[in-house]
Amino acid sequence: MNSPGDSKPDPLTVYCGGCNAAFAVAGRPEICPRCGMHVAAPTVTSIPTLLFRSDEFLSGGETRVSTDQDALSELAHSEFGNYDVKTLLGRGGMGWVYLARHRQLGRPCALKILSPHLVTNEPEYLSRFHSEGQAAASLVHPNIVTVHAIGEHEGLHFLEMEFLPGHSLQALLREGRLPPFRAASVTLGIAHGLAAAHRQGVLHRDLKPDNVLLAQNGLPKLADFGLCKRLHAPALDARLAGTPHFMAPELFSGSAASKQSDVYSLGVCMFSMLAGHLPFSGVSMNELIRAISHERTPSIRRIVPDVPLEVAEVVGLMLDKTPANRPRDGIEAVQLLQAVLGETHDLETILREALTHEPHIQWNRVGSMDRFQADVLLQDGRRQMVYIEVTPHDISERLVQIYSTCCQVVPEFYYEALKLNSMISHGAISIRRIDEREFFVIVNSYPRSTIVAEELRRSILEIAQHADSVELKLTGLDIF
Repeated sequence: MNSPGDSKPDPLTVYCGGCNAAFAVAGRPEICPRCGMHVAAPTVTSIPTLLFRSDEFLSGGETRVSTDQDALSELAHSEFGNYDVKTLLGRGGMGWVYLARHRQLGRPCALKILSPHLVTNEPEYLSRFHSEGQAAASLVHPNIVTVHAIGEHEGLHFLEMEFLPGHSLQALLREGRLPPFRAASVTLGIAHGLAAAHRQGVLHRDLKPDNVLLAQNGLPKLADFGLCKRLHAPALDARLAGTPHFMAPELFSGSAASKQSDVYSLGVCMFSMLAGHLPFSGVSMNELIRAISHERTPSIRRIVPDVPLEVAEVVGLMLDKTPANRPRDGIEAVQLLQAVLGETHDLETILREALTHEPHIQWNRVGSMDRFQADVLLQDGRRQMVYIEVTPHDISERLVQIYSTCCQVVPEFYYEALKLNSMISHGAISIRRIDEREFFVIVNSYPRSTIVAEELRRSILEIAQHADSVELKLTGLDIF
């Protein structure tokens, strides 16, 4: 029987430094089957810590086991402490994951066994395994894979985790890019998990689609907090932690991991969901680092024109090369994404839904921005023009403003306008500067992220009626 140290790397796998992943392949290709970077045969220290599900290898062929074959391969269908071990779910450089059942609680679980080779040859992994396992166990949230226990049995160190019978986000992305609304929804779920971790002061450090599991109901759950691989990059003297394709630019220049670097990784995930590919690539690690650090982030709307502007703006913010320009943490990312999910239907679409069955309202876009005008025919034959536009605030504070002009401001109208304002049930009289002149207008505003078609329809009608009533009482005319 060979000792773990005598085992050799699997000749049917290749390792990609950019993806920080080993892939089972037919033959020995020169480029990564996922990202196109030059690949190499994995060494003991280069195999990633991510524990791959067996159905996520990219091609068939007999998959030989890793350096821990003798220590771990016999655990299937056996008893291990308080657990009945069932079948192997996946494996990687940090260890193996088994489907198991907690004997006393009768609970199915995923049992992650730390690689004995790492414990023997790289003792710092054991301390990190315990500290990060304890940190992950403190996080209880619907969007985080729950860690139930951490322990040791017969010299093997393990984590007991929630078992999810679904698949990873990476497996879903192999089927193609996601529609904008679906991509934003999944990203929001991931951000909720990240926000919960950041509230507890816990960083993920290796956020990527491989580490996002999708439950059978589609709920995304973050896994492997902090249990990331440390790797050497030829362009750097420092040791890095994470997966290069998903690492923020500042990490390559020696900055410490931060909440903003986690947010950057979230942005790469969202870009990948929308575009179907990564934002940056390189045939070597040096080229990839140079691209991430210095090249302009590709415009997602140039790649996929049907991505709404608001969605593209959030992707751009999260992928900003300057950490201070990104959302500060997962909490701010949640706020932005919640606003975006209310805006995945553009204002023109909402207007069309709102006014389709209103033949007495004729409307059109004004210019190229989100500004529209609606000509409302009132019951007494009078007409009133109503304007609908989106304010230029930050996306989380953006409003839909609906207003209609009453008349030009003149001093003798102030007192009467003030009295009328107290009688208006919808909106308010305000003064607005239009073409260098001041006008009384009736105005109302709604959060852009929450406005719906019926609310917009009702507001347009009421604003028109109130503005026309004020115009009539103040001037006796029908100009606006």
